[in-house]
Amino acid sequence: MPRDIQDIQQYVTELAQAAKEASRPLGFASNEERVGAVRAMAQALRAHADEIVAANAEDMDAAREKGTSEGLLDRLLLTPERVEGMASGLEALCDLPDPVGRVLERRTIDCGLDLQKVSVPLGLVAMVYEARPNVTSDAAGICIRTGNACILRGGSMAQRSCVAIAHVLSQAVASCGFPPEAVTIIETTDRAATGALMSLRGIVDVLIPRGGAGLIQRCVREAQVPVIETGTGNCHIYVHESADFDKAEPIIINAKTQRVGVCNAAESLLVDQSVAPALLARILPVLHEHGVLVHGDATTCEVAAASGLAAGTDVIPATEEDWGREYLALEMSVKCVSGLDEAIAHINHYGTGHSEAIVAEDKEACERFLREVDASAVYANASTRFTDGGEFGLGAEIGISTQKLHARGPFAAEALTTYKYEIRGEGQVRP
Repeated sequence: MPRDIQDIQQYVTELAQAAKEASRPLGFASNEERVGAVRAMAQALRAHADEIVAANAEDMDAAREKGTSEGLLDRLLLTPERVEGMASGLEALCDLPDPVGRVLERRTIDCGLDLQKVSVPLGLVAMVYEARPNVTSDAAGICIRTGNACILRGGSMAQRSCVAIAHVLSQAVASCGFPPEAVTIIETTDRAATGALMSLRGIVDVLIPRGGAGLIQRCVREAQVPVIETGTGNCHIYVHESADFDKAEPIIINAKTQRVGVCNAAESLLVDQSVAPALLARILPVLHEHGVLVHGDATTCEVAAASGLAAGTDVIPATEEDWGREYLALEMSVKCVSGLDEAIAHINHYGTGHSEAIVAEDKEACERFLREVDASAVYANASTRFTDGGEFGLGAEIGISTQKLHARGPFAAEALTTYKYEIRGEGQVRP
């Protein structure tokens, strides 16, 4: 592995150049050829599941020794079932309509030229991500399905897992006649490699960061290539005064506790003041049973004390920082609001544009919330945990975009295409 910055820049540049070359035959490949490669990738994951899980076990041991939080350990963990889920996600991509070569528009312009707007691959997609080794499979599969090559930069915590998966997928792609460099992974853990990758204007066609706020903001600030920004998830559940508590409780518990280390988990609970005493007296003990530490406003702390929960242990006073915080842990901020107007204003101020939910029987309140909350996914009477490419019927996803240009929300195959104009004439010249 390279040791100094110049060597790292050369190493990453050479990998990227080879991957860029590999993107060219993929861009011309037929739908059947690309589908065949993705199916081979899924089969390869199953065939090599034991070695992938073994590599992941080494990453898990090292992470535990460093005192890594349970939320991050859950993101890092691979089991045979999760490897099977990765393989199934790849196969789901094969069942989607071909995203490449779609005629998006066709018309004849005034001089008689036949103009077509056609979807085409982006070229070379770079992914920079942290402790989620399954992203290696998702990103590679979506890229191959859409005729793109990928160069991957996994986090150091998941390095052994990511490298093992990438090698398996690269070999599977090669077995179908494509260059193995179509799935390329950077194997040094030196942070300079990320900077080198972000500098490759003219080689990398798009960069997609997936991870914490620090990683994403670094890419946005420093990248010299186009970036599709995936966002952190300070997601809210808002319980309106008209809510059915029997509906609200499972939604809150699912959104907060089903998987705490993911970006669509709920981090904040808002409750209308008119129903706060009754709702909180019911939900706070249940959150406590699930091990959730509550950061509450004054009303929440009062109800918690009346419910027998321990101040400073089960419930602590919230600070201004808590309203905008993504915990990725068994922690949740709870605030009482005056009504729908304050809830919407609070979410639009502190939310990250990811996923937001209202629980209400008042249909007008639901429709206002859906219309006025500014986020990539807005729910009425459902858990935020559904914000996922697979759940939305998109197959494996490459991330959740919280920006507003090119892609928003769970984005997968179609978001990794652009378009070009094909113009057919019969000798026309412009007068």
